[in-house]
Amino acid sequence: MPSAEIITIGTEILLGEIVDTNTRYLARSLRDLGIDLYRTVTIGDNAERIAETIRESMQRTEIIITTGGLGPTIDDPTRDAIALAVGVKTEFRSELWAQIKKRVSLYGRTPTENQKRQAYVPQGAIALENPVGTAPCFIIEYLPQKPQKIAEDAQTTQEPEKKN
Repeated sequence: MPSAEIITIGTEILLGEIVDTNTRYLARSLRDLGIDLYRTVTIGDNAERIAETIRESMQRTEIIITTGGLGPTIDDPTRDAIALAVGVKTEFRSELWAQIKKRVSLYGRTPTENQKRQAYVPQGAIALENPVGTAPCFIIEYLPQKPQKIAEDAQTTQEPEKKN
């Protein structure tokens, strides 16, 4: 059974200024999928601490879910912290910027430079459009370092796709 950790990011949650309802929802969803939840943790808006927590989680679990810290403000460091944790830089994605501008225009507003920051994601990330907000979601696939294990995992992952 795969295991997971949930990392909730936000100083406002850490300090008890707002209630974390995301962890409860995600924990129940993981349970329903048969995924063992190893740990949940809340981290303030600090890129180095977030990256350190992600690296620790990578040693224990197959799935890491982060929630929070992707907003359009300077104090939302999640995308940079994830990039730091996996050793890549962030990159601008014009297609994400187009999605963000479209979403903002639905509210009759002009997109800001801070909102443009949301179009940066870690290199190699699989970006997912956010149907309810401006910050895109993204997935990072991280494979083990041993070459034979990577090849084995890649073959196992691709086999079901070939059958379809």
